[in-house]
Amino acid sequence: MDFSLNPDQAAIVAAIDRLAQQFEQMPTGFDGFVLPGDELEKELELAQYFDLAAVPELGPVAAALAIERLSRLPCTVEVALSMLLRPAINPEWPRPVATVEQGRPGRFVATAKTLVLIDAESVSVAHPGGNDVEAVESLYAYPMGRVTGEPAREKMTTEQAARTRTLLRIACAAEMAGLLQAAIDATVEHLTVRKQFGRPLGTFQALRHRMAECAVLAGGVKNLALKAAYTGDAGDAALAALQAQHSASRVVYDVHQMFGAMGMTLEMPLHLWTYRMKALLSELGGRGAQAAAVAQHYFAVTK
Repeated sequence: MDFSLNPDQAAIVAAIDRLAQQFEQMPTGFDGFVLPGDELEKELELAQYFDLAAVPELGPVAAALAIERLSRLPCTVEVALSMLLRPAINPEWPRPVATVEQGRPGRFVATAKTLVLIDAESVSVAHPGGNDVEAVESLYAYPMGRVTGEPAREKMTTEQAARTRTLLRIACAAEMAGLLQAAIDATVEHLTVRKQFGRPLGTFQALRHRMAECAVLAGGVKNLALKAAYTGDAGDAALAALQAQHSASRVVYDVHQMFGAMGMTLEMPLHLWTYRMKALLSELGGRGAQAAAVAQHYFAVTK
């Protein structure tokens, strides 16, 4: 597949990158589980970046690239569903947008103005009021929340529900790709400056090989996410999400091990990416559901 961007896509990716660079530094003294990106959200709203997928010259590929880049930041903003799902299903949805699966707590639910509610095979949409949701304390590096009320639901058609699941999988893969890359970048920096036996850890061949494997996994997730965004195919989306969740389980283990005991402390920012990956591992039914979807779309037996 040719991943060359058209001039408009290249320009918007460069603009997103310039904006992201302003938010790459950690605040002094931060030691929490969640780093909100309120200022980043304002900038994205002001520049109308949440609507870029609706522009024909940009489309879902530009949105997926923007999601991947913004997910590398230490702060977090609800961008994935707003940039990919909302323009395709209903551009009039107020944002932020969040998903609630089987009634469980979810990311950004406490502040969401649009909820996508997934119950077994049914997918509905609701617009909660202030008393319908509440924040939930969590170790995940996302602001978590749950539904406490009974907001009015509008059930999606079968076609809308299928399209929604496809876009959710693409969004998951694009977000995971950025998180994987950020965790790897942080680990490479640590291995470069941390010394053992008189030389940087990164000079040890065994560690270099493991980091190379992590980099290959992250690159594969990004490429599959972009392919799925380009084709919009349900099978491509399921495969991208499956590879994203599978790769994250491996990479999270490796990068935390390479940080040693420091990787389990809040003083190191690694958790801002790896704990987010932990949250994404169980979304959309987890790896089992993605594998079943891949089998359904790629290997379905017709009678």
